[in-house]
Amino acid sequence: MKQKREKYDIVVIGGGLAGFCAAVASARHGARTCLVQDRPVFGGNSSSEIRVTPHGAAAFHAYARETGIVSELLIEERARNHETIFENGWTNSVWDLALYDMAMATSNLTFHVNTSVAAVRQRDQRNISAVIGRVAAAETEIAFEADIFIDCTGDGLVAAEAGCEWRMGTEGAGEFQEPHAPPVASADTMGNSIHFRCRDMGRPVPFQAPSWAMHYEDAGYFYQQGRHPKDVRGGFWWLEIGVPWNTIHDAEDIRHELTRHALGVWDWMKNRDPKTKDLAANWALDWIGQVPGKRESRRIVGQYLMTEHDPQNRTVFRDEIAFGGWFIDLHTPGGLLAPSSEPASAEGYTQTSNYAAKSYAGPYGIPLRILIAKDIDNLMMAGRNVSVTHAALGTVRVQGTTALMGQAAGTTAALALRRGLRLDEMASQGIFDIQQALLRDGCFLLNYGNQDPLDLARAATAIASSEALLRGASPESRGAHEGLDIWRDQAVPVVEALTKRRGQWIALGCGRLDEVAVCLSNGTPEDQMVEAVLVRADSIWDYRAEPPQPLAMTTLRVPGGAKRHWTPWPLGLSALAPGTYVRIDLLPNGNVQWHAAGLLIPGHLCAFEMSPGKMRRFGPGITMSFLVTPPQPCFGPANVLSGVTRPHRFTNLWRSDPAEPLPQWLELAWRDEQIVGCVELVFPGHLIREYHAYGPFYRDPQCPRDYVILARVAGAWKELVRAEGNYQRHRRHQFQPVAASRIRIEIGATNGDPSAAIYEVRCYKEAS
Repeated sequence: MKQKREKYDIVVIGGGLAGFCAAVASARHGARTCLVQDRPVFGGNSSSEIRVTPHGAAAFHAYARETGIVSELLIEERARNHETIFENGWTNSVWDLALYDMAMATSNLTFHVNTSVAAVRQRDQRNISAVIGRVAAAETEIAFEADIFIDCTGDGLVAAEAGCEWRMGTEGAGEFQEPHAPPVASADTMGNSIHFRCRDMGRPVPFQAPSWAMHYEDAGYFYQQGRHPKDVRGGFWWLEIGVPWNTIHDAEDIRHELTRHALGVWDWMKNRDPKTKDLAANWALDWIGQVPGKRESRRIVGQYLMTEHDPQNRTVFRDEIAFGGWFIDLHTPGGLLAPSSEPASAEGYTQTSNYAAKSYAGPYGIPLRILIAKDIDNLMMAGRNVSVTHAALGTVRVQGTTALMGQAAGTTAALALRRGLRLDEMASQGIFDIQQALLRDGCFLLNYGNQDPLDLARAATAIASSEALLRGASPESRGAHEGLDIWRDQAVPVVEALTKRRGQWIALGCGRLDEVAVCLSNGTPEDQMVEAVLVRADSIWDYRAEPPQPLAMTTLRVPGGAKRHWTPWPLGLSALAPGTYVRIDLLPNGNVQWHAAGLLIPGHLCAFEMSPGKMRRFGPGITMSFLVTPPQPCFGPANVLSGVTRPHRFTNLWRSDPAEPLPQWLELAWRDEQIVGCVELVFPGHLIREYHAYGPFYRDPQCPRDYVILARVAGAWKELVRAEGNYQRHRRHQFQPVAASRIRIEIGATNGDPSAAIYEVRCYKEAS
């Protein structure tokens, strides 16, 4: 066995999305970083070996898609890839290559693939000195030494070997009084999965399962127990087995059993299922996974143990470093061997059931302390092995969320070394620097915005060539949304009938709201009455059905037989707060339809009452038809200095007048000249819906394609940067520093939208 020794500042073990983002973030912040990955490709569960497509908060909350490093990767993959996304099983090597390309392009980053950690060495009881990796098929053993280690192995292997306290299984209700906890604690975990993919051959093709495959005859096993084989292309997260096996030590037994079941499921779909056998006639089995994807195993105890109460109550943490928004998704122990599948699936993903209301969560903040090991001073965790209970893991475990935690861990580790602080000190003394670094790097935090003292733009005044006004939209309105769709599993038909209370957010750009009109139809010959309420909304995720002190209430009359009738509501409100949201709610009347708008107005979404007092996103994230008087100036240039890079408590977006031709420009002006050597931009796009909604070769129409950055130097405009063909939302441009009184971003073309638009502009003397 060849012996090697390598020394780094930070070593990240595990190359799934959490580990990959941790390593890239650490290296970008100047730390000499090594990423050790036991598989030949990066991406973990999302890779082409396992093919679990990344989910995140935007599956349930409009404008909640994860940004930062994971966003760069997913935007790049969609722009390059010819494949249409479906639930699981489709992933190809284009995704693997997007990750590999980023790793190769990242300075300070070294990586070793096909390298498994076999041992951990410690300097003392509270510090790791090295992890020992063995390179497959190379007869080589490498001692990876570092100052800080980040365990992103999923199973918490490094932490466990170092003697950290860990949990595995399900806490009982008596320990933390969590709503989803069972009465009695157990060793039960969610199971492992494999997936398969099929190909359309254009002609009938047979399939005969091997004798050792499972054989299914009972349709009720699938259609009455939450296992719906509805896509002949493959996938199926419910191909899952855990209990009675241990998801770590019995992984090979689980893999074999899953293979038997996967072949049996395809055999059922192909040869016996009355709902799919005709659809599957021309389809052939093309690929079947042999690396199980894990949902749950060890959870390492950290400086804080996050329980289900935190996402449910949206706890505000001083050390917030990421956010989540998936529901409390706890799969039934046993998976395919259990009486029914995951509860939400078993009840048909009903959006208004007691279980749905109990499980709907977020968006919520995630604290740094769950990423810092309690028992080892130089160890962090990111991914599904962080310090959470089983119930809380049900929401933080999805890959979009784990990627954010990874970026936070890598950033924290690098800044800790730079500042000479212990990891536990970073959660208090270093948290401002961590949060500001994450925000500058394109991430979003629910409760914190840009306060970077080095950002020169914060002292500037913003002006623009034009700005869009919010007038509303009708069913006949049309926007630039080509290629934007919805995750198929959430493609619930948009029922316009007012069977539930429904609310539409409206951004206030001035202190007046004279009138709001809504487009309604009445399918009966009699006049129908609809109660309407106008309420303040703290944010676009203010899901209170009845916030205190409504601004106004009325009853709207919809004439009998009216079709797409604009129903006005004279309000005459003044002294309103510009820069905030209100929400117009229409109360239930099933005889009346409130029509959806034909376009998406940025920052303007709707929700419906899923249970008494609690709302959730309506449809896939759409805008209802409404008109406002006077038009609201809610897309002004000052929004680029709000410190927030998505719709949240306001639109936070400069948007040019769509009636004015491009190019359009936005300018920052200072009273005194500033030395500027770096301009950083955040553009719109890739936010409203999650990754699954975006088609092949997708480039968000809202995102500027061609733009120029100019500086006003010595009384004349000087071109600093010319960018063409852009589709990324976060761009950082460095150039020879200039003494400028103004910086102008001139957008010559977008990827399809008629408006130029920007969320944020930052200016620095030099890049960090």
